[in-house]
Amino acid sequence: MTSIVVLGTGMAGFGATHRLRAEGIRPVVYEKSSFFGGHTASFLDAKGFTFDLGPHISFTKDARVQALLAGFVDDQYEALQVKLDNIWQGRRLTHPVQLHLNGLPRDLIVEIIADFVKVHEAEQRPIENYEDWLVASYGRKFAELFPMQYTRKYHLTTASNMSIDWLGPRMYRPTIEELVRGALAPWSPEVHYITNFRYPKRGGFVSYLHEFPEMADIRLGHEVVAVDPRQRTVRFANGKTTGYGALVSSLPLPELIPMVVGAPRDVVDAAGRLACSTCVLVNVGVNRADLSEAQITYAYDEDLSFTRLSFPHMLSANNAPAGFGSIQAEVYFSSKYRPLTQTTEQIIDQVIVDLRRAGVLKEGDEIVSRHASVVRHANVIFDLERFDAVKTVHGFLDDVGIAYCGRYGDWGYMWTDESFISGEHAAEAALVSVVA
Repeated sequence: MTSIVVLGTGMAGFGATHRLRAEGIRPVVYEKSSFFGGHTASFLDAKGFTFDLGPHISFTKDARVQALLAGFVDDQYEALQVKLDNIWQGRRLTHPVQLHLNGLPRDLIVEIIADFVKVHEAEQRPIENYEDWLVASYGRKFAELFPMQYTRKYHLTTASNMSIDWLGPRMYRPTIEELVRGALAPWSPEVHYITNFRYPKRGGFVSYLHEFPEMADIRLGHEVVAVDPRQRTVRFANGKTTGYGALVSSLPLPELIPMVVGAPRDVVDAAGRLACSTCVLVNVGVNRADLSEAQITYAYDEDLSFTRLSFPHMLSANNAPAGFGSIQAEVYFSSKYRPLTQTTEQIIDQVIVDLRRAGVLKEGDEIVSRHASVVRHANVIFDLERFDAVKTVHGFLDDVGIAYCGRYGDWGYMWTDESFISGEHAAEAALVSVVA
């Protein structure tokens, strides 16, 4: 019997393994894919472009995690100043828009400011959902034109159907003075939660995990089909079974719970109510490097297929051949709210059309590489069913002694450092259960 088994080789599984190594333990880590890294994986395509499995940058302010990640790549990383912008009705607007209204039509600016003042002078109402929070923070005019519209593209549901327990520092609430200052002229306030970030010089974001195979016995091609917490066994699709003294799982809760032997019906139902998005990542290589001034661009218009763009060659020059540029477009779907019905080729075609419409691709640009990846579990959707469902599921896993971690184990909105730390915490829980 293996004392501690880890399921999943993403950043959370890596964090768990790192914590176990500190105790002299080299765990067995199982991964269903033919590669390790989970959502942290990176791939080099046939044309010499490196694309991550989703846009990844490290902007942690945790000095310990900063030092760890830097050490994992032998201090070979790019340190970059963040540049973000937005596409809205043919305009490129500075991010965040609420602090840079000067790029909007004058009459609209007046409406937004007047509405903002009216809301802030009114008696405060109870905040019951994300829409309430947005209107109370920005006024309805701005809320409906920008964050509520983006919510329908990114979270795939309405703001009125979302909670606010995911917000943290992600949405900045300006003062009236800040709103007006940004309406009058361009300025550079330091208010965004990301100001600078790090990215490996070579190999894509997965380079942060290059020590993983030395730290653990990684077994690829092992898809979990059953977990028996009483017998303390895990069974895989390839027919193999392993025992465990303690189990750490970063598997998505809606997949894990139905596989747990003896899971009560109410727990299975709760897991089924958890919603997340599926992301089709469209990767495009272009014969021009000056594609954007920003590394990441948010697209608000609902007639544009993509929700967000990133430009991997701007994170590291080694992500593209010299003189070439790369684009990664995110197109979101959800089995609960917006099912995926198109083929990946249809989505690629539409993204390229929309990149031209938005002015990102210009006349004469040659597309030298194009392909897409479908990421089944992308972003957790914080709809109003999430809180109670997660409480039920986590309570059950605590009872049967399965430690959970990462974005899809905690079922939260996690960045790189948070996923890594979540894995460490799950490993500590597993260590305690083994001792007990």
